[in-house]
Amino acid sequence: MYAVIKTGGKQYRVQPGDVIVVEKLDGDAGANVSFGDVLMLGGDKGVTLGAPLISGASVAATLIETRKGEKVKIFKKTRRQGYRRTNGHRQMESVLQIMGIEGSGESAKWDGEVNMMTKAEINARARGLAPRVETTEVEAKPAKAPKAEVAAEATETPVAAKKAPAKKAATKTEPAADASADEA
Repeated sequence: MYAVIKTGGKQYRVQPGDVIVVEKLDGDAGANVSFGDVLMLGGDKGVTLGAPLISGASVAATLIETRKGEKVKIFKKTRRQGYRRTNGHRQMESVLQIMGIEGSGESAKWDGEVNMMTKAEINARARGLAPRVETTEVEAKPAKAPKAEVAAEATETPVAAKKAPAKKAATKTEPAADASADEA
């Protein structure tokens, strides 16, 4: 099942489980958000269009984070006048996880877990800058083995020793050294 919702002056086609980025919404991370502006529903019973909205339809979502978007550069220039101005802007945006859709006698829910990891944290982990959170597993120490088993393990296959470095090819000085050794 899918729905087309309207928020922030834009329209989005969503399904349960989708992660979407919309214009900034009020609320803290983990807050539940509901959209009543559903323009269209599609599912097993076919497509339902609103005129302009579908009454009784709603889309539930969870707010993952509010962040700044990508940087947009603004560059102004007037030819042959020496006038140049550069500016930048980063729009505030909200990241949402769609949890469920209800309306026109149908409903669809997403049963997965919401990952509250922010994009900044994901990027930091990818570059190896964020501290790793490792699960601490207590390893059970093996009980002491009887002496007979230890002796059997020692005689099975010894660890291969390192090879001695290979001899270098004979150079001009070495044959002379060999000749002096033969004379003595």
